[in-house]
Amino acid sequence: MQDNLPPLREVIEAHDLRAKKSLGQNFLLDLNLTRKIARAAGAQGAVIYEVGPGPGGLTRALLMEGAAKVIAVERDARCLPALAQIADAYPGKLEVISADAMEVDERAIVPQSAHICANLPYNVGTALLIKWLTSENWPPFWSSLTLMFQREVAMRITAKPGSEHYGRLSVLAAWRTRAKILFDVSPQAFVPAPSVTSSIVRLEPLSEPVAPCALKDLEAVTQAAFGQRRKMLRQSLKPLGGEALLAKAQIDPTARPEELDVKQFAALAREVASS
Repeated sequence: MQDNLPPLREVIEAHDLRAKKSLGQNFLLDLNLTRKIARAAGAQGAVIYEVGPGPGGLTRALLMEGAAKVIAVERDARCLPALAQIADAYPGKLEVISADAMEVDERAIVPQSAHICANLPYNVGTALLIKWLTSENWPPFWSSLTLMFQREVAMRITAKPGSEHYGRLSVLAAWRTRAKILFDVSPQAFVPAPSVTSSIVRLEPLSEPVAPCALKDLEAVTQAAFGQRRKMLRQSLKPLGGEALLAKAQIDPTARPEELDVKQFAALAREVASS
């Protein structure tokens, strides 16, 4: 399916949409690439929640790939006229909300089981992911996340124990989701071109976490452990109980945080809760 809208470069020029560094904006212009992302997100027949559509490159691709509806949240008012053009071209299929995605209550605007697909602004991408991963209600309102991150962040999200990239974000993602990198995106695909390679990450929620524990306790343990990742756990976890805590969870006190898997972190979190 094609639309009759002008090329994105012309849209950007017509509305004078220079990407703002302060908003972490890098616009995707390659329609083949945005359609590949849309297909990866399962756009066909789905309701999609998009954050930071900008001039609408990915938005158009989602609609071309057969999305039943796209709900897009955009905080940059300069982009709204360009998005209104897309809404006119796809009657009833695009709803644009002028708001800051960090402050939006998605459950009030997005139907249950929507897919989230976004070329996330670099400066809030991790914060938004954490917001979606730390939902009080689980399973969450979303059925999948297909998101663009800097390659380094993508590797942190998907890292396994023993990796130099393994950390708090890896544990949080693996505790509640299946996460994988789908493909990389060259800097040249963006306007302006960022200085780093980007990656598309897909996360699918598990019906329940891989091991039981309270989110706040898991966050406390991982913050303490990875806050001093070069130290042995008996040292970094001293504020939470140190060697006694580790003994209760049957974990080697001389281990370092990157050696523990998610179930072991969850065991520590349960002991923190009971102490």
